[in-house]
Amino acid sequence: MKKIELEELLRKVREGTLSVKEAVSTLQGLPFSDLGFAKLDHHRELRKGFPEVVFCEGKSLQHIKPIAESLIAKHTGNVLFTRVTPEQAPLIQEVWPEAEYQVESRTVVVRRFEPPEPVGSIIIATGGTSDFGVAEEARITAELLGNRVTALYDVGVSGVHRLMAFTESLQAARVIIAIAGMDGALPSIIGGLVGCPVIGVPTSQGYGASFGGLAALLCMLNSCSSGVAVVNIDNGFGAGYIASLINQQSSRG
Repeated sequence: MKKIELEELLRKVREGTLSVKEAVSTLQGLPFSDLGFAKLDHHRELRKGFPEVVFCEGKSLQHIKPIAESLIAKHTGNVLFTRVTPEQAPLIQEVWPEAEYQVESRTVVVRRFEPPEPVGSIIIATGGTSDFGVAEEARITAELLGNRVTALYDVGVSGVHRLMAFTESLQAARVIIAIAGMDGALPSIIGGLVGCPVIGVPTSQGYGASFGGLAALLCMLNSCSSGVAVVNIDNGFGAGYIASLINQQSSRG
């Protein structure tokens, strides 16, 4: 339930067009739905402005469809599923046939309405094409939350002139998501060029000594550039969400 829907519910009670009993019945399902194997948080949209996002990795096929049914039944807004496998996606689409599955980002989006006119400026930059999937997860998240997003893919430090060609755009952004595997140096380079927050996302791309992204993570955590913060390895969703919070606050102020 959105804040505007709750306000409408209370207005109807005040005007006498909805009984207290009917309002209580509606509100009873708000806190969460207990499915036994999952407790879906239906208050999250009231608290945070966006409903609970379903992390599908590790969830059994038997659990995915009931989760989708419960979540979609309780929300009138858009819904996001992350880390979705090719086996899980059709189960979500059975519940909502128009759900959009993107293989690269491993996301399913249920679009019940178009978000308002996007605001601000988030740039997503990647070191290489191998980081595309993580970047797309970040992009889809940020756009679904109502942000204007520009993607600069494959502008890593092995050919830094590619990045420098977009210096003007980078300096005009309100927040930048810098995604890289290998040596993970991209956030530091960008952080030295701009005055806005930079969110570093290490990816698991790289040869053996990258240790599945740990080398890139440590490099980003040790950045000498001011204004660089770091999320976990391959966490495109987390970066997109945080970037949205920063961008939306900047747009209001």
